[in-house]
Amino acid sequence: MRPEGYDYDTHSRLAGPLTEPEGGGGGAGHGGYRVRYRPLLAGEPHRIRAILLMTLAPLLTGALLVYLVWPTHWTEREGGDTWLVGLDVTMLVAIGLIEVFMLVNVVSIAHATMVARDPVPVVPEAGTRVAFLTTYVPGKEPLTMVRATLEGAVRIHHTGPLDVWLLDEGDDDEAKALCRELGVRHFTRLGVPEWNRSKGPHRTRTKHGNYNAWLAMHGGDYDFFASVDTDHVPLPNFLERMMGFFRDPDVAFVVGPQVYGNYTSPVTKAAESQQFLFHALIQRAGNRYRAPMFVGTNNVVRIAALRQIGGLYDSITEDMATGFELHRRKNPGTGRHWRSVYTPDVLAVGEGPASWTDFFTQQMRWSRGTYETLFKQYWRAPSSMPPGRLFSYTLMLVYYPMTAVNWLLGVLSCVLFLWFGASGTQVAASVWLMLYSDAAALQIGLYLWNRRHNVSPHEPEGSGGLAGMAMSALSAPIYAKSLGAAVLRRPSRFVVTPKGGGVTADRLLTFRIHLFWAVLLAVSLVASFVLGHTHVAMRTWAALAMAISLAPVAVWGVTELRERRTRKVREAARQRLRERAERAAATADGEPEPALATGTTTGGN
Repeated sequence: MRPEGYDYDTHSRLAGPLTEPEGGGGGAGHGGYRVRYRPLLAGEPHRIRAILLMTLAPLLTGALLVYLVWPTHWTEREGGDTWLVGLDVTMLVAIGLIEVFMLVNVVSIAHATMVARDPVPVVPEAGTRVAFLTTYVPGKEPLTMVRATLEGAVRIHHTGPLDVWLLDEGDDDEAKALCRELGVRHFTRLGVPEWNRSKGPHRTRTKHGNYNAWLAMHGGDYDFFASVDTDHVPLPNFLERMMGFFRDPDVAFVVGPQVYGNYTSPVTKAAESQQFLFHALIQRAGNRYRAPMFVGTNNVVRIAALRQIGGLYDSITEDMATGFELHRRKNPGTGRHWRSVYTPDVLAVGEGPASWTDFFTQQMRWSRGTYETLFKQYWRAPSSMPPGRLFSYTLMLVYYPMTAVNWLLGVLSCVLFLWFGASGTQVAASVWLMLYSDAAALQIGLYLWNRRHNVSPHEPEGSGGLAGMAMSALSAPIYAKSLGAAVLRRPSRFVVTPKGGGVTADRLLTFRIHLFWAVLLAVSLVASFVLGHTHVAMRTWAALAMAISLAPVAVWGVTELRERRTRKVREAARQRLRERAERAAATADGEPEPALATGTTTGGN
C-alpha cells in the first residue's frame, strides 16, 4: 500500500524525462542504441568540495593506518613473557586490519561518489511481450496485500502485450477467485514433483523455485518479465520508465530502488535510511561498469538472458546471486557481456521490517546470501568478468564480511588489552585522537554530502541520515553471527518477512546476540579497573561498542514503555466513555442521574 502525503510522482521521474533513443531502435537486429548515462557530478555546482572530500577522506584514513602500524610504534617488551608478546602481535595485526578495512570502506564511498551516474531514460520499444509476476504464499501473506499489488499491476501502462500473473505456492481457491475478478492469470507448481526439489533451481518453498517453474512452463511466451515482491505496489509508469533501456540488446535486467511505504515505526524509518548508500550511491556507481546489482523487489528481466544461466540462482538471496551469474556471461547474439541498468526512479512502494526481530532476520538473510556468493561464486569471476566489473562487485560484496570482521577484531582488541594489558602499538594519545577525529569527520562529511542524492520520497529533505548510520553500526553483531554460520556451513533457509501489517513481536530474546557482546564488554571494562589496565582509548572504544550493543535494547524498551502508557491512556478514555454511556442509558430508562456534589443539601436540616 502507498501512504498518502508523499511525492511519488516526482520521485518516479528522478532520472529525467523520457527521450527518443539515439543510434537507432532496439533489438539485436538494430544494435545501434546503447544506454547513455549522466554523471551525478556533472550537474553539481560545488564539485570542488566533493573532490576535496573524496581526496582527503581516504588520504587521512590512510595516514592513520600508517601511523598506527609504523614499525617504530610497535610495542616492545624487554624480557616479557612469550605469551604476552604473542598477544601484542595479535593486537597489532587486529589494529592493522581494522584500519585497512576502514580505508577500503572510505575508498569505496569516494570512488562511488566520483563515478555515480544515472541512465538517460528512453521511450520503450512498442510491441514487446511482457509478463508481470508476483508470488503468493498462502498463510504467510495476507490476500488483502496481494490484492493491492495486483490492482497496481493491472493499471500499468505498456504499448504491447502485457499479462499479469500470480505465482501461487498453495493453489489457493481465494487467490484464484481474486485472479478471476481482476483478470489476472494464475500459476501454481503445487503437486508437480520436478518443480519441487530439495535443492537446485526448482527448490521447494523458495521464491526462485516458484519463478523457475513459471519460466519452464510459460517463459517462452514472453520477451521479458517484470516482477515485484508481494508487498510492493507498482506505479502505473513502472514499465514506461524501465523498458526503454532494453532497446540496448546487451541489457539483461533493469532494477529500481527499494522504499518502504509503511513509513511509521522507528525501525522501518531507520531501516530505509540505512539503505541510503546502496540505493542512492553504490548502485549508481554500478552503472559506471554497466553492472549494478540485481534487486528482487522490483525489476524487469530479459527472459533469454535468464534462460542462458538456467533461471534464477539457487541461493537464500537469489537476486544478487542471479545478477552475479548474468554479469559473468556474454550475449550470444553480440558477443559482449550482459549488462544491467539501475534507475533511481521509485516505481514500486513496498513494506519494510517494522520490528527489531524482522529487521535482524532481514539483515541476517542479506548478509548470509552475500557470504554464499563469495564462497561459492566469486572464485569464478576473475576469469569470466571484465576487470572494472569485478572491481565494482568486489567493493559491493566485501561490505558485510568487512563489517563483521571489524566488529570481531575490535572486540578482540578491547578484551586483550582490558584483561591482559596487551598493546600492539604505542602512539601518542594526542596524535592518535587528532588523526582519528579528523578522519572520522571527513568520512561523515562525505556521507552527508552524498545525502543530496537521496532517492527516498519518505525521508525529510535535508535530513542527515543519522538513524541509517546507527542502524548500520548496530547491525555489525548480526553480520558477525551470520559470517560464523556461513564459515561453519550451517544450513540457511529463506524466512518470509511478515507483510501486510503483520509484525513479529519483539522480546528480550530478540536481542540475545547484542546482549552477549554487551555483557562481555562490560565484564572486560570492570576487569580493567581491577587489573589497572587504564588506557583511555581502549576503554572508550569498549564503552562505545557496549553502547552500540545496548542501543537496540534501549530503543525497544523506551518504545515499549511509551506504548504501554498510550494503551493505558486509551483504555482509561474508553472506560470513561463506557461509564458515560451507562449513565446515559440509565437516565433514558427513567432512573435519576447521580447528583453532583455542590456543597448544598436538600430534604434535611
